[in-house]
Amino acid sequence: MNAVIARRFNVKYLPLAATVSLFVAMATLGSVAYTGFFSGQVFLNLLIDNAFLIVVAVGMTFVILSGGIDLSVGSVVALTTMVSASLVEHHGWSIATVIPLVLLMGTAFGAFMGFLIERFRLQPFIVTLAGMFLARGLCYLISIDSISIANDTYAQVSQMRIPLWADASISVSAAIAMAVLLAAIFIAHCTSFGRAVYAIGGSEQSALLMGLPVRGTLIGVYTLSGFCSALAGVIFTFYMLSGYGLHAVGLELDAIAAVVIGGTLLTGGVGYVAGTLFGVLMLGIIQTLIAFDGTLSSWWTRIVVGLLLLAFCLLQRLLTRRTPRAA
Repeated sequence: MNAVIARRFNVKYLPLAATVSLFVAMATLGSVAYTGFFSGQVFLNLLIDNAFLIVVAVGMTFVILSGGIDLSVGSVVALTTMVSASLVEHHGWSIATVIPLVLLMGTAFGAFMGFLIERFRLQPFIVTLAGMFLARGLCYLISIDSISIANDTYAQVSQMRIPLWADASISVSAAIAMAVLLAAIFIAHCTSFGRAVYAIGGSEQSALLMGLPVRGTLIGVYTLSGFCSALAGVIFTFYMLSGYGLHAVGLELDAIAAVVIGGTLLTGGVGYVAGTLFGVLMLGIIQTLIAFDGTLSSWWTRIVVGLLLLAFCLLQRLLTRRTPRAA
């Protein structure tokens, strides 16, 4: 009987199911409690306002699935905004040249950290912490002040909306974020790279014995995270129309929180990219509920997210204890 139940519902799906259920419950609560909350545009605004976080969290998901961590993502986002703003405003470069350049920069930055982690067997926490300080410091070598972007193309892309139905629409940034999410789901579940990431997160030694490309995969996840961070930086530049060394401070913590709340185990090997989307939406809907209430401080967002994070970490701990018994 237990075997039949286990086949019907695997306990590893429990965190994802909890996240989706909690999101639906919060959306229902908001719809009942606040006039105007239940509308398509309100929910689309969650994607619009958190597009850059979705992209960063997608890259972070692959890193955590492999058993690692990347603390440099927020600094890479800030560096991307600074390089973009400086090249466009101070040097007159075109957007068609700047965007591929910053994407290549972020990708190379991530690949370098991945190489150091794999080649010298360094702790990802230390290497990416060094990368965080390095990228943030490079921002201030460019300028200690904010650089506003007055380029017409940036302004047009920032204001552009893609109509969906009636008066509902999404931004170009949100469309890019959803395209990245769909591509990441395909990579995670339909490619040999994705299967190798899961295998390494489950047990790197077992992955080696299976003949999987552990070296290339470990470098690949940090390369992918660097690319996603740079792309999020491009989206953030459209969102803020400026470059600043203090942009995206603490974004790495928001990304980690979204991934964990989305059901990915911090120990690696278990998780879903789709769950990360709901983790980001959870953060967004908490902010939206507080905004609709109007009487609560914005700091309540951090308090609620902290409580959720603790709850999901405890849930993960219970699941990792039960897994060996189930096996």
